[in-house]
Amino acid sequence: MTTEPPPPNPTMVTVTPFDALPSPLDAVPELRAAARWMIAAFGAVGVALVGGGPLVAVGKVHGLGEALVAGGALLVALGGVCLAIWQVSRVLVPPITTAATLSTPAARGLRELIDASPADFFGSAATGVDDLLRHRTVAVNIHRALATETDPARRDLLHRHLARARTNIARTDPFVRWLLAMTHVWQIRTTFHEARRWCLLAVALVATGAVAFLTATGGAP
Repeated sequence: MTTEPPPPNPTMVTVTPFDALPSPLDAVPELRAAARWMIAAFGAVGVALVGGGPLVAVGKVHGLGEALVAGGALLVALGGVCLAIWQVSRVLVPPITTAATLSTPAARGLRELIDASPADFFGSAATGVDDLLRHRTVAVNIHRALATETDPARRDLLHRHLARARTNIARTDPFVRWLLAMTHVWQIRTTFHEARRWCLLAVALVATGAVAFLTATGGAP
């Protein structure tokens, strides 16, 4: 009866080019702290928009037309605040990160950066992201083949291939863990950058709404 070869030695240590660097995950608290600060800032703007000042100014509005202009302007300004808070709050939602995430638009920049110079990230362990991850795919395919293979000679050959795949997985696993950590942070970074662009639009909406509101209320007799 054919027996499966033992797995590779779990004590094997792989030295990576980034062992002396901080973990990419160390950047997550800083990104989320910045997001909380931005939410608090726009929240304060929202409080100011619905505070006592605008309510007093509404008393200066006469006529349905001016009331509609003032109300619409205030809604535009508050809409800008809500837009900013909504977009920035996405930074606080933990993303799900797997190897498949590397094929999504959110991680495209990271993948292009790594594949442009894989030796700086993986040394001689892989020639790119696909090459780094392929050993797991190979192991899964061998497991599937073993589940249906009945020929003893072919099963013995598959077991040897599986042992080799496991050795490669153990060799590349530190790089994969770093890659997933970096991808996790990259997703949050991408969301944060997108939120900042939305905040520019939100600021424009708030400014436009505030100016229109003050014009409508200040120009009333």
